[in-house]
Amino acid sequence: MQRWKDRLTTIGRVAVFDYPYMRENRKRPDRLPQLVAAHRQALADARTGADGPTILIGKSMGGRIGCHVALEEKVDALVCLGYPLCAAGDRAKLRDEVLRALYTPILFVQGTHDSLCPLDILERVRSEMKAPNVLHIVRGGGHSLGVSKRQLREAGETQEDIDQRIRKTIAEFVDRFKER
Repeated sequence: MQRWKDRLTTIGRVAVFDYPYMRENRKRPDRLPQLVAAHRQALADARTGADGPTILIGKSMGGRIGCHVALEEKVDALVCLGYPLCAAGDRAKLRDEVLRALYTPILFVQGTHDSLCPLDILERVRSEMKAPNVLHIVRGGGHSLGVSKRQLREAGETQEDIDQRIRKTIAEFVDRFKER
């Protein structure tokens, strides 16, 4: 998320945080309840003195935990960059229950080469979700939304071009909630 912070500040106020396990340099993430509690605390801190809509934007696990937080806290929308739908890339171990329980509008930004979120499975889950949801596909993108140099060269693009399109998509999605 740190790499997206500067891009996202052009859209609105951005507050970033690290989960306790990251601050403590532990490799293994905390259990879900601890992750949700840390995310909720970061949200409470970010809301202090802030006004306007609250949009949770998270990369990978941060997006997944943001979805859990949205079940407990009032947020206007969610943006998931590289949602980890399949635990450890195992198509049989889906992390879709939270998505099916959501009512909060959500934007997924997914790469076509992301083994943690095969697009065919995501499309099926999206069709069964109650929440309004949108998908922005990054052609050739992996879990971190990066595209290989070869593919970029063949397309006559740079990673910055790809990232700017993602930023524009996020800005258009977020703008829907600023008008409320």
